[in-house]
Amino acid sequence: MSHRKIRPNIARLAKGIAACAGVLAVVACSNPGAPTAAPRTSAPAGGGGVETSAAPTATSVPTTTAKPPATTGKQAGSGGNPRCATTDLSLVLGSPKPSPNSPTQVDVPLTYKNTSSRTCALYGVPGVDLNGPEHPNGPVYHLPRIDNGVKHNDVPAGSTATATITILKPADDSATWTPTRVTTIPPGQTQPLTADWPSDLPVLRQDAATRPGTYVNGILSDPA
Repeated sequence: MSHRKIRPNIARLAKGIAACAGVLAVVACSNPGAPTAAPRTSAPAGGGGVETSAAPTATSVPTTTAKPPATTGKQAGSGGNPRCATTDLSLVLGSPKPSPNSPTQVDVPLTYKNTSSRTCALYGVPGVDLNGPEHPNGPVYHLPRIDNGVKHNDVPAGSTATATITILKPADDSATWTPTRVTTIPPGQTQPLTADWPSDLPVLRQDAATRPGTYVNGILSDPA
């Protein structure tokens, strides 16, 4: 083949390459390397369409903090009444009677009367101390408490509620200790009430016993 025929063919090939390069340049300009996010679309207002958009980031989600419920200043009670304060109550120590639990025990009613003009709640187990003469364990006998009373108890003005003190009597040949006074603190309070103890009712001290026979029971509803 002659050199004259080869040169026209080379010229035509060069023109074709240039044309292809131009087309590729146009395509490259219209399609940059990194893909773009899909455009946001929305339906016209009132048109019933669903708006779509990218999910919000974690920092854009609103956060809320739970708040504690507001306090009313009232203690728990079936009617929402506040607890009976010591100043709302008077104390009467009832007459001892045989205990249904044991012939060696007696029950002494510890009766609280609501002397205020409003209804108040009296429930739980009161604190009870028996105060008396000197003893190797001290002149005060702190009674254990048994939570066996009513869960809630509203006491109207002029009405009463009672907690029973169960006493273990000493045997005939045991040393006797007879209290002179009972001191009680109503549930939820800090101020005490006192009453005289029957002079003919001795108590067997069991300060170190794990299951003593003398204790105070929970408050029961006892309207006057």
